[in-house]
Amino acid sequence: MRYRVRTPEGELEYPSLREVEQAYAAGLVAPEDEVLEEGGTLWRKAGSLPTLAQAQRRHRGARPSSASQGLIILIAAVLGVFALLLVRSGRGVFGLLIAIAIASLLFRVTAHAFRRKR
Repeated sequence: MRYRVRTPEGELEYPSLREVEQAYAAGLVAPEDEVLEEGGTLWRKAGSLPTLAQAQRRHRGARPSSASQGLIILIAAVLGVFALLLVRSGRGVFGLLIAIAIASLLFRVTAHAFRRKR
């Protein structure tokens, strides 16, 4: 069943409630925006729909907290020192592998922090 979402910028149409849930959890649909089910006549605030409120709570629970991101950064720093020690001792290949792992960890932390600021 299709759904229409009315925002101050205009209207969007979603093929199902699942897509509306995903957009709501991602912040693309605000609680003040209005939702209309196909064939319906009553526009309802997105924040008043229990399905959307639950989707936002599930999505919020999946995000790492600031404390866990701080722990990841601390682990990356310790691993960085270890990688430097490996390179200095002549085991540069292992140091390089650890450096790649550190880069992926820090990329993840940066991506989450960027999303949180929006």
